[in-house]
Amino acid sequence: MITRRTLMQTGAALGATLAMPHIARASGKMIRIAHASNEIHPGHKLATSFQEALDDILPGGFNVQIFPNRQLGGDKQVLEATVAGSLEMSMVSGVLIPLVTGRPAYDAWQLPFLVRDYDHFEKIALSPAGQKLQDDLEPSGIIGLATADIGQRNFLSVNSQVRSVADMAGLKTRIVPVPLHKAIWEALGTAPVGLPYGEVYGALETGVIDAVEINVSSMLGENLWEIGKNFTLTGHYPWHASNVVSTGFWNTLSDEEKEAMREAGRRSTSATLAYAKEQDLNGRAELQEKGVEIIELDNLAEMRDTVAPLTAEWAEKDPLIAEFVETASSTA
Repeated sequence: MITRRTLMQTGAALGATLAMPHIARASGKMIRIAHASNEIHPGHKLATSFQEALDDILPGGFNVQIFPNRQLGGDKQVLEATVAGSLEMSMVSGVLIPLVTGRPAYDAWQLPFLVRDYDHFEKIALSPAGQKLQDDLEPSGIIGLATADIGQRNFLSVNSQVRSVADMAGLKTRIVPVPLHKAIWEALGTAPVGLPYGEVYGALETGVIDAVEINVSSMLGENLWEIGKNFTLTGHYPWHASNVVSTGFWNTLSDEEKEAMREAGRRSTSATLAYAKEQDLNGRAELQEKGVEIIELDNLAEMRDTVAPLTAEWAEKDPLIAEFVETASSTA
């Protein structure tokens, strides 16, 4: 069994290697893409597939270096650096984008049970409504080039199995401390606890939290299966992530280079969703092999009904959210 001590020893041994970028090209304009995920996570795939597509579309045009594993900081830090223009690009969790930029429309992706699955996500992401969410970021100092689901969210608990909505009552549940997540998990009766992603393992281990809403990729990538053995399938919303580029860097590019980057973004969206979909299904079997029980929620319809009013509430906050809801609801 891989233990936390083993991981720490391995990390120390590979420290010098991890200090190097994942991918480097010898020529072209420099682009550093930083993110917080490890190399098996779909978020890393969103970065690498962007690089691969860009190299295919405009060979030698860019020198792309990818820094995974929080090498240049956590999600919030690399996003802030991209907004400030001190970093060309970052791959970040979409939930943080409204928090850092003040642009609320990106919340639309995580309205509960609105986006049904990975295929549905792709259709919406490549639609005009999906593009408008990305374009809306420009006044804040970044432009969205790709958005993908890097893992549909489910519910992991440590000490008790969650088989119904009632079983969630009172559980100290880790969330990203943003208004939408707080509203969702309070409506479901949990006691939400805002914690950084990197602190989840320790918080589960020490009992600071009882549960976390999480995806399969993070369960595996962060070794959360060592602590939590009860994984309830709820699929309550996607975990959207985006490749975003600093407008300062963007404004140095030619029209040809800009179009190459936009096309690379579209291709990386599709490639990442295919990867995430496969990893999600295969990862469930891997979790079972590691001793995790996969549980079906008895009353998923009750969960949907409980949080359904939040979609209408959030649609009133921004016309782009309202348009997104309409597109998602009408897309087969």
